[in-house]
Amino acid sequence: MSVRNSISEKKPRLTLVGAGPGDHELITIKGAKALQNATVILYDALIDPKIFEYASPRVIKRFVGKRCGLHTYSQEEINEMIVSYALTYGHVVRLKGGDPFVFGRGYEELAYAGSFGIETEIIPGVTSATSLPALKKIPLTTRGLNESFWVLTGTTADRKVSNDIFLAAQTNATVVILMGLKKLGEITEIYKEANKENLPVAIIVNGSLPNEQFITGTIKDIGLKVNESDIHGPALILIGEAVSLQLDKTATFIKNIENQLA
Repeated sequence: MSVRNSISEKKPRLTLVGAGPGDHELITIKGAKALQNATVILYDALIDPKIFEYASPRVIKRFVGKRCGLHTYSQEEINEMIVSYALTYGHVVRLKGGDPFVFGRGYEELAYAGSFGIETEIIPGVTSATSLPALKKIPLTTRGLNESFWVLTGTTADRKVSNDIFLAAQTNATVVILMGLKKLGEITEIYKEANKENLPVAIIVNGSLPNEQFITGTIKDIGLKVNESDIHGPALILIGEAVSLQLDKTATFIKNIENQLA
């Protein structure tokens, strides 16, 4: 029996794996095991190449990522590739940055593969929405400061600012905006209209990686700081009073909490 025929007889299955926010060590143990057992890995642009140390040296790797509107493959083509590779080689791991179900179109891929009778599984990943603020020691929720946090996309399918940002600007929630750097000007204008010019803002680019960039400011000056820094790449925008806790105010915050408890 040929190697090709032997491979084709493997049971087709798809595992969606969240790779985490960037640093390859932030993948879950279960995700790393899936890579080890994969026959094919279809991976996105925001993947640290070191993550393939967890995979078999014989695995087939295919880049299917998207960056700044430049798509190697359309989503429809990626869906078809998943099915084709699974039927031909067996176990396909679709490796996606962050968590596949947080603005990752993971459900679409899972449903498409399932429609062909392919066994599917999802291994959640550490989403950048919560992990990158944590790595910068910025809490998303803090007693006495806010009661919630919102995770929003900066750009909708029709390339417009999400209407949810208008709603979020009216609250005291910490707001995490993904894929919104190009819309930063429009986002800050929304907050200015809500009379929140002095609200703290942080921007994290290439978070958790060696080339990470981190900028802090307020609604009124963050745009200027970004332009001066000439940053570019996958960014997370963080807006809210909680951002100020990263700016050498931890001791003051703890003292205020102690006073409340006294």
